[in-house]
Amino acid sequence: MTEANLLQWPLQWPAGRPRLQHGRASRFKTNFLSAVRMLSAEARRLGADHLVISTNLELAPDGLPYPHHREPEDEGVAVYFIYKQQSMCFACDMWDKVGDNIYAIAKTMKALRGIERWGAGEMFQQAFTAFTAPPAPRSPYDILGVRPAATQQEIDAAYRKRAKLFHPDAPGGSASAMVELNRARDMLKVWAA
Repeated sequence: MTEANLLQWPLQWPAGRPRLQHGRASRFKTNFLSAVRMLSAEARRLGADHLVISTNLELAPDGLPYPHHREPEDEGVAVYFIYKQQSMCFACDMWDKVGDNIYAIAKTMKALRGIERWGAGEMFQQAFTAFTAPPAPRSPYDILGVRPAATQQEIDAAYRKRAKLFHPDAPGGSASAMVELNRARDMLKVWAA
């Protein structure tokens, strides 16, 4: 899985988790992409599946942040994944850079793996109960069934096709599915602008 497949914009902070007002500078010596790679590796070692890194870094059409991206006002990161068939979320907004918050989550995963390795399995399971979460938010690209580099015409065509299926008046359609479809279309319009 490439880094582009892991990233999701905008930030979907887990409900009920408190937020800090302002992140502070860290002493981590990392950059955004190396933090993402480390997190991906730690998640794989942990046995986590379906990793989604949700941030407010605006993504380019290739699904990665723009090369010379500015830090967003909200540097928070929420990492959604499946662990032992349960949805989990680690979230961090302690640091003033998105990459540093991703790095902190990767280090947390590494520490939790250590707890398990050191024979304190009961503490390991108890630690994970605090991170249960609803399933990761779906990407607007997945909802519409288009690739990240889709043109506006492809997005519009996919929207029309899916609207026929998801509309509340259609068999099997629902208001919530239509709201999700409309939100996905609106997000991609903003990104394309």
